Amino acid sequence: MSARAAAPSPAATPGGSERPTPATASAPAHHARLKVTPRAAVLAAALFLIAIIAIAPARAYLEQRDRLTELERRADDVARSNDDLRRRIADLNDPRTLERLARECLGMVMPGETGFVAIPRGQAPTPPDCD
Repeated sequence: MSARAAAPSPAATPGGSERPTPATASAPAHHARLKVTPRAAVLAAALFLIAIIAIAPARAYLEQRDRLTELERRADDVARSNDDLRRRIADLNDPRTLERLARECLGMVMPGETGFVAIPRGQAPTPPDCD
């Protein structure tokens, strides 16, 4: 006798048939639908509301972070400019710098000195750079 002939018939097993029939084949697919319980619906609604409520503060936070970065950059630029101006003030308080500017820009001379201005031929004199 072969092994196939010795195996019991599915119909003869006490638990019923192991192979689904066409009528019961669609039944498991019907039960495979997602069943939403009231608790899951409330949880989903709460998560949705939290996400909606959190969007505005998150967007405001990102905008403020970008604005803060821009303001920090501008503050660094202003600090650098202030340092340059402090150096210029210190330079202008130096008597040697004041004398040089008075001679070059204003044409002033010390008492007892004679001032000369060189004028190029055929051209107008160019003013000194007094910045």
